[in-house]
Amino acid sequence: MLRFLNSRESGVSDPIQFYRAETTRRVFNLGLSENKEFERLFAGNINTLDVDLIESRYLLAGGAEGFIMIYDVYNNTGNVKYKCNSVGTIALNSRHRHKFSVETVLWYPLDTGMFTSSGTDNLLKIWDTNRLKPADQYEFSSVVFNHHMSPIATKHCLIAVATQSSSVKLVDLKSGSATHSLKGHSKGVFNVKWSPYHEFVLASAGSDNRIFLWDIRNAKGSMLDFDQYNGRPPKDMINNGLTSHNRPVTGVQFSSDGLRLVSCGLDNKAHIWCTQTGKNLNLDFSVNSMGTRTSQFAISQGSAPDLIFMPNGKSIDAFDLNTGKRQYTLHGHFRQVTCCYYHADFHELYSGSGDRNILVWEAKTGTSVNYVCKKETKSVKQEPGSELLVTNMEPVTAIQATADSWSSDEET
Repeated sequence: MLRFLNSRESGVSDPIQFYRAETTRRVFNLGLSENKEFERLFAGNINTLDVDLIESRYLLAGGAEGFIMIYDVYNNTGNVKYKCNSVGTIALNSRHRHKFSVETVLWYPLDTGMFTSSGTDNLLKIWDTNRLKPADQYEFSSVVFNHHMSPIATKHCLIAVATQSSSVKLVDLKSGSATHSLKGHSKGVFNVKWSPYHEFVLASAGSDNRIFLWDIRNAKGSMLDFDQYNGRPPKDMINNGLTSHNRPVTGVQFSSDGLRLVSCGLDNKAHIWCTQTGKNLNLDFSVNSMGTRTSQFAISQGSAPDLIFMPNGKSIDAFDLNTGKRQYTLHGHFRQVTCCYYHADFHELYSGSGDRNILVWEAKTGTSVNYVCKKETKSVKQEPGSELLVTNMEPVTAIQATADSWSSDEET
């Protein structure tokens, strides 16, 4: 690490090298946080999580029975250990809440003044954050499994909606229209995701075992149809057409550069795809399916290589995006893990579960130092096994108090 710092200060190496080295070190050393926890408000399963893209500060959580919570993940207390308290809730006694389970919550990409939610009551709701009341809502003819907005779009304001119908619905927030749809699946659609690199590119996964890549400017059909066998199915397999998985596909997620797509399905397998060619990269790995629910997993950003955080029963498995090999497993939940979200700014992972808890996984790269401030002491002393006494100083922040004790060697 000292070598990276020295190269960065002297201008020998690109600053991105230091950032990538430190990010990689943190991502590969995640563990259950001992200092940070979320306030528990409702006795229900946590189904979905999302953090705003503007301030990277507010966490949305939705779950069973229609509740939605907003948490502030910043530590403004000045203490090392703190609890993330709720700054807004749509409680079970609210007449505006979803009647049944909330399957997806999502911040509006350009402003924290609005967020969206959808669920098994067939509704997509557009919420005013300040009033915590719906500004608009759209009703569909079947259960809404998932919805997503492009994080980079500047030329459209579309919400892609996955329902039990065989077409992907597109809701235009500017005009209020919900008539545009993408037809290609033969059964219901479980998951949709916009590309983080191309604002018009959308991926969809369905119960017909297929994954499509769409350019919404072309209404004639999909741009790519992913085949798990790359056109060469096994001889002992009956060819029933192209399939991305052997059973319904419940989750898809783009890598941060948009070049790869990760999918998982009820066949307990995950595939990694090239989004330019549609080829299966044959980096498959086994996962534990979650029944018929939509699967929300996460992919890290900025590390080398990036990791895929996939729920696996009561634990979370971390897989190498480049090789598909499992790197480590996170244990902490008491029931089925339902969703994961990776916070790129904090290098933290948030996970929700059927045990009604939201857990924080943070970097375990060194021992933290406890700071105690005393006004009357004029010297700074430290003895083996004792606390470090910092005197005549302003109270330190949580970031200072949990600073890593970096090693002097050059390994990353």
